[in-house]
Amino acid sequence: MVSAVFNNSTIAELVQAESFTETLHNVMKYQPQLNIMEQYWASWYSYMNNDVLATGLMFFLLHEITYFARCLPWFIIDQIPYFRRWKIQPTKIPSTKEQLYCLKSVLLSHFLVEAIPIWTFHPMCEKLGISVEVPFPHWKTMCFEIALFFVLEDMWHYWAHRLFHYGFFYKYIHKQHHRYAAPFGLSAEYAHPVETMSLGFGTVGMPILYVLYTGNLHLFTLCIWVVLRLFQAVDSHSGYDFPWSLNKFLPFWAGAEHHDLHHHYFIGNYASSFRWWDYCLDTEAGPEAKLAREEKMKLKANKNAKKRV
Repeated sequence: MVSAVFNNSTIAELVQAESFTETLHNVMKYQPQLNIMEQYWASWYSYMNNDVLATGLMFFLLHEITYFARCLPWFIIDQIPYFRRWKIQPTKIPSTKEQLYCLKSVLLSHFLVEAIPIWTFHPMCEKLGISVEVPFPHWKTMCFEIALFFVLEDMWHYWAHRLFHYGFFYKYIHKQHHRYAAPFGLSAEYAHPVETMSLGFGTVGMPILYVLYTGNLHLFTLCIWVVLRLFQAVDSHSGYDFPWSLNKFLPFWAGAEHHDLHHHYFIGNYASSFRWWDYCLDTEAGPEAKLAREEKMKLKANKNAKKRV
């Protein structure tokens, strides 16, 4: 078996070795034109010599390491009173017991719900035409694709999330995620399995639709997208709004302040990354948004009254 990471079978056989270090050395020797990330990528696939296993293990570790590594700083911040000045709901600090309960539930979800599709992802990549070859696409291409995935995922998340707040869907599915009225980092993926798969489709499904349309997508681009999406999800559940938070520089970025209001009032602010869906469809949460809606209704009522006169 030869990995598809090289489109030249001779090179693929030439770089193979019994250890990862030797494989990396060979890749650096025979493929010096590749950048360091491409060399490590090629070495991983060449050393594993089983693309299904290589992709499955890489994606699983990428998800676990990124998610918990990003959650850890927020867990530490929650223990330090100094940071309470930036806590959106400063009187609601998650206890260690709550954090541990959430951790156990998230781990169960990762191993029992998310692990299976992750481990079967590579065969789908092959059928769809998602490439693992080196070199990677141009960085401008990857930036465009990732930006597009953010927009498409946000659209999917808004409508799917809004649906989960209706009757049956909320009572039996989404209510689990609203266990914490003041969210914290770990609670980002604390959800019912149906919600995990449904909202998770926005993260994986949008790239799949993209490659079905274009016929061209690289797995490395998908990896970067997943990492950034995990950062966004964890940060939006952090419960903190700092002066240096991204929404202070990008007014259309949602961030923790946007999503915290959703958890606090249990309605509104359904989007994940951006504010425009909630703004345009008048589903913003919080007292300020409520007052703005009431003001609009008064102005509309006054206009109608003048027309009748």
